[in-house]
Amino acid sequence: MNVLPLTASQTVGPFFSPALLREDCRRNILTSPQTVGARIRIEGIVVDGDGLPVPDALVEIWQANAHGRYNHPSDQGSAPLDPSFSGFGRSGTDENGAYWFETVKPGGVSFDEQQLQAPHICITVFARGLLNHLVTRLYFEDEPANASDPVLLLVPEQRRLTLLARCELIGEMLVYRFDIILQGAHETAFFNL
Repeated sequence: MNVLPLTASQTVGPFFSPALLREDCRRNILTSPQTVGARIRIEGIVVDGDGLPVPDALVEIWQANAHGRYNHPSDQGSAPLDPSFSGFGRSGTDENGAYWFETVKPGGVSFDEQQLQAPHICITVFARGLLNHLVTRLYFEDEPANASDPVLLLVPEQRRLTLLARCELIGEMLVYRFDIILQGAHETAFFNL
């Protein structure tokens, strides 16, 4: 019986640029002049376990509008919809691992009938070598509601800092810095099961 040599293993991708990051698929700017809410910019880098930039990752965000309502049929809350805001964004990383979005600061959304969640943005990361995407949340470091957010409180205290975006004013734009560390000592807390 002839034994065939094993096929060499390979990592997944990169395939985002030609498939999901074409010009017509990117969505870095989520707002229009009609969008309600405080304009913010989110920027950061995606790095691997060695601290090296991941130049071909895909970062997607999903968030509520400034009133705290998602633009989705399942969100039947009483907060108003903003027809000029979808809440979805997609960015690729550049050669330095950098990504960015221009959006609005989301309002708090219901956790249950008694409690609101702190304003946050859901983030999904796709990158070479990942067989499954990674899911995390961005919380705003200057948000008092973080102290009682039921999801953030489930994260071990020493890991919560990895979910807080640092705030700075650059010109007239409020910029939140959120670096995503895929593994290692300061790995971002991910919510994958």
